[in-house]
Formats: sequence, C-alpha cells, structure tokens
Amino acid sequence: SEAKELSEDIMLKAIDFGHAHLQPILELLEDLKKECGKTPWEVTENSHHKDIWEKIEKNYFSKLEEAYQLTQKQERSTTLKEIRSAIAAFLKESDATYSDALIKSVTKSVEQKIVRDQLLHQKKRIDGRGVEDIRPIAAEVGLLKRSHGSALFTRGETQVIASATLGTGQDEQIIDALEGEYKESFMLHYNFPPYSVGEAGRIAGPGRREIGHGKLAWRALRPVLPEKTDFPYTLRLVSEVTESNGSSSMATVCGCSLALMDAGVPIKKSVAGIAMGLVKEKEDYVVISDILGDEDALGDMDFKVAGTKEGITALQMDIKITSITSKIMQTALTQAKAGRLHILEEMKQGIEETRSSVHHHAPRMTTLKIAKDKIRDVIGSGGSVIRHIVEITGAKIDIEDDGLVRIAAPDADASVKAIEYIKNIVVEPQIGVKYEGKVAKISEYGLIVNFLGARSGLVHFSELPEELKHTYNQKFKEGDTVQIRIINFDRGRPRLSMKIENTEKNKKNKKDDDHQ
Repeated sequence: SEAKELSEDIMLKAIDFGHAHLQPILELLEDLKKECGKTPWEVTENSHHKDIWEKIEKNYFSKLEEAYQLTQKQERSTTLKEIRSAIAAFLKESDATYSDALIKSVTKSVEQKIVRDQLLHQKKRIDGRGVEDIRPIAAEVGLLKRSHGSALFTRGETQVIASATLGTGQDEQIIDALEGEYKESFMLHYNFPPYSVGEAGRIAGPGRREIGHGKLAWRALRPVLPEKTDFPYTLRLVSEVTESNGSSSMATVCGCSLALMDAGVPIKKSVAGIAMGLVKEKEDYVVISDILGDEDALGDMDFKVAGTKEGITALQMDIKITSITSKIMQTALTQAKAGRLHILEEMKQGIEETRSSVHHHAPRMTTLKIAKDKIRDVIGSGGSVIRHIVEITGAKIDIEDDGLVRIAAPDADASVKAIEYIKNIVVEPQIGVKYEGKVAKISEYGLIVNFLGARSGLVHFSELPEELKHTYNQKFKEGDTVQIRIINFDRGRPRLSMKIENTEKNKKNKKDDDHQ
C-alpha cells in the first residue's frame, strides 16, 4: 500500500476496513468451492518423518543450537552448511531409503523449532539482540563525486549504495499501460547482485523480486517528492545492494532518501523503512524489529513499514500463517514506528537537511509560462526557432501544450540566456521602448535590424542620426549591435529608429531649461 504519511491508527483502521469488506467475497468463493470444487487431496505425513526428526534431535540438536548462537552471518552460514552435510551423510548411512528432499525438509523444521523457541520463550535472537533492538546504522553521503547525489547506508550486515540523477523532461520514461500511454518523471531501480549474499551467479535483467522491491521503495518515497511545477526535474534513483542480511528494500528506502537530499531535491521529509517479523505458536507470539534473513526464512511474517517522522508512506506484508489478528498488527505497527524514528535519527549522521541547491554537475532547470498562442512563435517553422535557441545557449527546451516551458541548461548563464531569448520572442513590442538589436542586412533604404528574438524591422536612413545618414553603409556591418526604438507599426511590421541618443539628450536639455 501507499499512503501520504498516515498515522498507525488510521492505517490499521484502513486494513480492518478492507478486511471486513472482503468477507462477502470470500464467503461467495467458499460457496462456489462447495458447489463446483473438486475433492481436496489427502496429504499424509511421510512415515520416515518422525524417525528422521528423532535422529537429528538426538545427535545434532545441540550442534544446531550452538550454530545459531554465532552472531556473524558468514560464520553461522558456513557452520550450518557443514552440520547439514553431516546430518545428510549420517541419515543416508543409517537408512538409504531416506530421500534428499525429506532430509532437507526435516532438518529445516528442526532449525525452525530452535530459532522459534529461543524467541518465544527466551526473547533471544540469533545475533543476540532484544526483540525491539535495531542493528548499528551508518550513513554517508556524497561518496560518488560525479553523481548528482549519492549515499551509502549500512544497517548491520545490510548495505546499499544509492545514487540520484537529475534529468530533463526528455528523460522521462514512457509507460505503455493498459489505460493508455503516459510519462513517468520518477524512477527507482533496485539491483540485487548474487555477490550481495555471498553467491556467484549470472547478472541479468531484473526479475520479479527486483521489480517488486524497487516498486515498494518507489511507493515509499513518492509522497514526499516536490511538485513538478516547483522542481521540474526528472528523477532517477538506483540502489545497488552490496551486502544483504535482512531487508534490503527498506535499506533502499533509507539510502535513496539520503541520496535525494544530497542531490538537493527539496523532499518534504526524510523517509526510512524497517522490516518486522513474527513468531507465533497458538496464542503465544512475539514481534521482532529489523529482522535478519534467517528470521525471515524461519518466521511467520515479513512486515515492511516505511514512512517519515509524521506517518506511514508505504506498507507491505508477507504472511505464512492464517491467524494474524488486528492486535498483532497493532503491536507490529507501534513497534515499527519506534524503530523507524530511531533509524531516521541515525540517518542524520549522513545529512540532516536537503542541500540548498542542486549539485554543480546537475543541469539547471527553470520554468516559465507563456501564452498558448505564442508556442508556435517559440518553436518556429519546422522547429527552426527552438533549434536556434538550443544551438546558441546549449540548453534543452521542452514546451507543454498548456504553455509551460521547461529549460534545462548546463550552467546558470546558459539558463538566463535561454530565458531572455524566449521572453523576447513572446513579449509584445511597445512603441517608444528602447531595444537592443543586431544588424541583419544593409540596404539602400537603411538598416534591417533583428531584435526581440526573431523579430526584425527597418531603420530607414531618415531615422539614423544626422552624422550617419549618408555613411551608414560604411559605418555598419552585419552583426553589429545597435540600440533601436519602435516609432510605429506599418501593417504589423515595426518601423524603427536609431535617433535615441539625440532624443534623450533633447529631453535632458528641455528639463534643464524648465528648471532654470
């Protein structure tokens, strides 16, 4: 689910509301099953199951218990692998009819009992933490100097490198969805290479798991992003998981939140995520915070909660049992809030507030609104005008149908230059106002001058200063910058004058005379 900083109480009420309104549908499905369903298969326990359990319990139970006291994942995994191999060899030697699949299944059940009993009766976890304790956290930003924003987030034996890239409207992702095509300006990609869990494997395109984890983090961060009109960048986040023992998707939320702040994206608040676990036997249960990979595999629930200091932004739950109650959910949400607040506080060691400006390597994005009937003037015939602006400024320009112009420039000077050029095109020239222009052509009648972008007009030789009337074709050359003013319009075409200095001088002399 995705939410806009909902409180735990409202979120729980929403879940209860949804659950209650699902009941009529579930009852209908049950009725349909009774009427049309096939007879369910009868599954009987393998006759060897009890024998294998007793042999493992008698010969290897204490060794497995000791292995689950090792707090380091790599050491624990290596030891457990050796014990499992020894168990398989011992059981095969005692009875060759035992299948490998059955031995593996029963061994896992014994391990599950060890971990679950420790949690339920001793409140003792694999790595020695209390049920509500969060593993040590380290946060660092700005480690990738060329990236627009970057962060390294470490929680225990889980670590991600997150990077943020700011792009223009041309970088938006085109989504071809069932409801139609649309553009997405916020993307989050999650990569989980085999080496992050100590394995060697082929690195290919993202699978279902990677897409799901990335989407969960995307949901968690989207509610705090600035409005497009306030921050017109296209955002792409990439989370590279370098080590994983526990929830890497929630580490991705934390790392990407830090990377956004490092990139100068004005997010409303910092976002953190935490994964909760559950062990339940009949009415007895315990909820655990910041679960390990083994606790996820051997427990009954993986409950991920992400949000800000104010409330929840995303939630996901995987359950393996059918008896999760509203009370258990309330306990998990309350415990998750405490953990989330702790993580948010620890994240401040990396960065406390969003940077005041975007990274100097990021493009400069500005927007301005023009009238709809001026769009074609800015674009020009066949795109000639907009191409010219791009060539002389180096900026990228996107124009929406409603007249919103987005300008992405490599630096502030290029941005100002592009804005001025566009404003000159859309502004209505005024009679008597002074403008700067460039000589485009020298004719027998005077000078053709370009001004206000693509506009042009004639300065008749009679409107040149006295000393230039007969020598203008010698004094001026194409490309010279001149000061002109509009004296009137002839059939929509501006008539220009360069008698600016004399006019202003006469006005000044008149003022002096009046004063005297």
